[in-house]
Amino acid sequence: MSRSPHLNARLSNERSVGSHPPFVFIALGIAAVVFFILVARNVATAGVLTLLDARLSVWLHDHNSPGLTTFFLLVSNLHSNLSSALVTAAIAAYFWTKNLRYWVLTLVVSVFGGMFLNVGLKIVFARARPHFDNPILILHTYSFPSGHTMLATVFYGTLCVFAWARLRDWKLRVVMLMLAMVMIALVGFSRMYLGVHYLTDVCGAILEGVAWLALCFVVLGALRREP
Repeated sequence: MSRSPHLNARLSNERSVGSHPPFVFIALGIAAVVFFILVARNVATAGVLTLLDARLSVWLHDHNSPGLTTFFLLVSNLHSNLSSALVTAAIAAYFWTKNLRYWVLTLVVSVFGGMFLNVGLKIVFARARPHFDNPILILHTYSFPSGHTMLATVFYGTLCVFAWARLRDWKLRVVMLMLAMVMIALVGFSRMYLGVHYLTDVCGAILEGVAWLALCFVVLGALRREP
């Protein structure tokens, strides 16, 4: 029994990420690692970027408002470790029912593996969080890189690649890419606005997330192509 053209197209899209040499992921991963090292070195040596960190952090704290604080607290809470884990598990379960096993594995490894990676990097750098006399939030964990931003990067990044692989209209692909970028930026900015992260924490987290996501797609894609 022959498959319909629609089904063939969907299967072709489904294979497109894992069946071709992942040059884009390799290039993105290498670039992300290089820039992460540059940012991390600046943080570790209290370089010029940390001066920008301090000034921007103070400016944002001095210009907060109740409405924006409520909004960014909501954004931040919706992207906590627990919230991210629950949403990831729900989407993974949905993918499983659709027999999208590769995407289940990719989503789970990228998000939950990213959580452990971020914790490890926080311990390595042991950077103190911003301090204010009247803070909006008080957290006692380390600051670099931002865990919320990293999780947003790998979560929305994975969903963006999934949509890119299955959508044939380039306009829809661009829309999905822009939505992913906006959500990542929104989460990162919320952490700076709330005074719990510096700009370099957020930038480092995005670079960390891109590098980790690229590694996941390269490795899992290679395993997928194995006979």
